Amino acid sequence: MYISETKIRVRYAETDRMGYVYYGNYAAWFEVGRVEALRSLGLSYKVMEDQGVMLPVLSYNIKYFKPAFFDDVLTIRTTVNAVPSGTRIHFHYETINEQGISLNKAETSHVFVKTTNGRPCPVPQNVIEILTPFFKENK
Repeated sequence: MYISETKIRVRYAETDRMGYVYYGNYAAWFEVGRVEALRSLGLSYKVMEDQGVMLPVLSYNIKYFKPAFFDDVLTIRTTVNAVPSGTRIHFHYETINEQGISLNKAETSHVFVKTTNGRPCPVPQNVIEILTPFFKENK
C-alpha cells in the first residue's frame, strides 16, 4: 500500500453560505493529493502527458461525514491499495481535519489513455516498477 498526505488550508471562497466547505471543492483537492502523491514517487502528470499518456477520471465516488470550515487545515490522505494493472489505476482518499476527525472518504478510478488517439493503453512500465516495492510482503 502506498500512502501520501497533502495539507490544504480552506480559503473563504471555498465555503458556502452555511460556512461549510462547498462539496465540489473536494474533487479539486483530491486531484492535488493525487498529483502530489505521484510527484512524491518521482512520477509527474506533466511528464507522463508529454510522453503521450493521459490519466482521465473514469469514476468518482465520495461519502461525507462531517463538514470542513474556513481556515481549517485539512490533510488529504491519498492511498494506492494495489499495483495498477491492465489500463487502470485506483486512488482512495480521506479528508482529515486538525482534530484527526475523518470528514469524508472517496475514490477515483482512472484510465491510462494515449494522447494520440484517446484510446486506453497499458499502465506504463515505470509506474508499475515504482509502485511494486510498496506491495511486496515483508517476510
